[in-house]
Amino acid sequence: PSESHVILKIYYMLGREVAALLNEQKAPGIYSVNFIAGNLPSGVYLYKLTAGNYTDVKKLLLIK
Repeated sequence: PSESHVILKIYYMLGREVAALLNEQKAPGIYSVNFIAGNLPSGVYLYKLTAGNYTDVKKLLLIK
């Protein structure tokens, strides 16, 4: 682990960006981010986490 630029974004299933939750330099460690989805409808979304050379995309189920 080393300090790197971290980006966390939420997307609709069709690929349109909904929210950018994080876009900053972070030191190694464990972090949490609050996602306030009050203006979004229930459904399936994707989130993309990029940290240095690491990128991961996963599904997120939002139920209101």
